[in-house]
Amino acid sequence: MATVLVLVQLLLGVIVNVVNAESVANIVSRSFFDSILNAPTLANCSCAIGLCCSKWGYCGNTASYCGDGCQSGSCYNQSGGSSTGRHGGAGAIISSSFFDGLAGGAASSCEGKGFYTYKAFVAASSAYSVFGTTGSSDDQKRELAAFFANVMHETGGLCYINEVNPGSIYCDSSSNTWPCASGKSYHGRGPLQLSWNYNYGAAGEDIGFDGLNHPEEVALDAIISFRTGVWFWMKNSNCHSAITSGQGFGATIKAINSMECNGGNTAAVNSRINYYTKFCSELGVDPGTKLSC
Repeated sequence: MATVLVLVQLLLGVIVNVVNAESVANIVSRSFFDSILNAPTLANCSCAIGLCCSKWGYCGNTASYCGDGCQSGSCYNQSGGSSTGRHGGAGAIISSSFFDGLAGGAASSCEGKGFYTYKAFVAASSAYSVFGTTGSSDDQKRELAAFFANVMHETGGLCYINEVNPGSIYCDSSSNTWPCASGKSYHGRGPLQLSWNYNYGAAGEDIGFDGLNHPEEVALDAIISFRTGVWFWMKNSNCHSAITSGQGFGATIKAINSMECNGGNTAAVNSRINYYTKFCSELGVDPGTKLSC
């Protein structure tokens, strides 16, 4: 704050030397000074994981930081702008119109309405360069169709952020590496319903948030939420390698919820498959074989 005050004083000195004091107020508004006094900490583009460096050199995770002019980090538009609603990485295949078509089906009463956004997805997916970019164009489309098929099933069509009526707090007390925090629940949250303390801990370490002490961040920050989904897909299961190596969509179902396989929950498996074949059709790619598990 001392540095900010010095800057304000210097600015005032320059203005006073140029114009008379009476006209200062006509040039510099109160909101201008408020924006200086309330500015975030200068970061010189060395932001923590999950944050963006704005065009002014400050760290944050909202549109002011990750939007236009974003210099580094999880910028919304990694390709530097596009009039087509497409971005780099996974966003080169998944357009904003495709995503909005998914999110638009959620009822206004859904907690996920307005939370799951295209910008948050693009920002989150950019942290994993091979997500949706591995193999041929058809491989890439199948992976993204598979990812969103599972997301749509897990969230009831991007309606839910939190697991509906969780049966427990999902605390595995035998985990010494990721011990549960008192009073915290590790129930399913986010696009792929991240669950259990050991997953929250590992995801938090990789992404850059305190998953054990603040698991609720997955339900409060859309970018973190989507990043947990992509993290699980890429690092905590064999979903990415399964779909890109030709094991078929069924392998992703088994990786996410093996209890549904082999007749465990045929309706759930069919729900995922229906989403997958629909999205493959929309993206213009054959779904391949081995769809079930």
